[in-house]
Amino acid sequence: MSATIRIAITGAAGRMGKTLIQAIQEAPDLCLGAAFEHPDNPAVGTDAGEFCGVGKLDVAISADPGRELDAFDVVIDFTVPAATLALADVCRGAGKAMVVGTTGFDDQQLAQLQDAASQIPLFMAPNMSVGVNLTFKLIEIAARALGDSVDVEVMEMHHRHKVDAPSGTAVRMGEILAQTLGRNLEEDAVYGRQGITGARQRRTIGFATQRGGDIVGEHTVMFAGEGERIEITHRANSRMNYAQGALRAARHIYANKAGLYDMQGLLNL
Repeated sequence: MSATIRIAITGAAGRMGKTLIQAIQEAPDLCLGAAFEHPDNPAVGTDAGEFCGVGKLDVAISADPGRELDAFDVVIDFTVPAATLALADVCRGAGKAMVVGTTGFDDQQLAQLQDAASQIPLFMAPNMSVGVNLTFKLIEIAARALGDSVDVEVMEMHHRHKVDAPSGTAVRMGEILAQTLGRNLEEDAVYGRQGITGARQRRTIGFATQRGGDIVGEHTVMFAGEGERIEITHRANSRMNYAQGALRAARHIYANKAGLYDMQGLLNL
């Protein structure tokens, strides 16, 4: 029988953290080794399983990953960029593998994570959903086939608590469109429109963002031509699909060599 992989979860008291802990409890080859939260979070010191509603696990939520390094093999991080970078420093020093689902990094922060990947296995994806990553491939195929004969727009919706906009997934969709169509996203992206904007330029890659309620996530890329329109949409009804993708990523890099891994590689896309 293969060894059980011990998983640590950051942001354990959050929506995604709770879902990940629930998913780990349903996986026979995984166990929760550690759970982390911000020092000011009232969940610190409580049992992670009891807090998340899956029963007592004898894993207390900690505020210091550095003190729990012997308790886990892979850490899954869905937090904020600053916290992810601090965790990467800890993991790099201890040789611990990381799965990063955090979004909103700037270029300098991404460079820091790439540097960490030279010393540890680091899996990073703006969206851990298998379905979303398949959608990325479909967008690439459509863009290559349609070329400059259509206008392309990216639309996304998320819950009211999401702090970055557009979503990391929407940005990745824009990057795929720009790369496939030979455009520069920094120059050609338009983030919302207002007033007298003039006629739409063909090279434009438009982004529209909506926030509200408890929407888990919805992304659509529209290819609008003369007389017809193609829309490629992914809708998430539960965070569990993101959690299952993150666990699949953890299995993929467990005991693997240092390097930067992503979902496209995992899925052979």
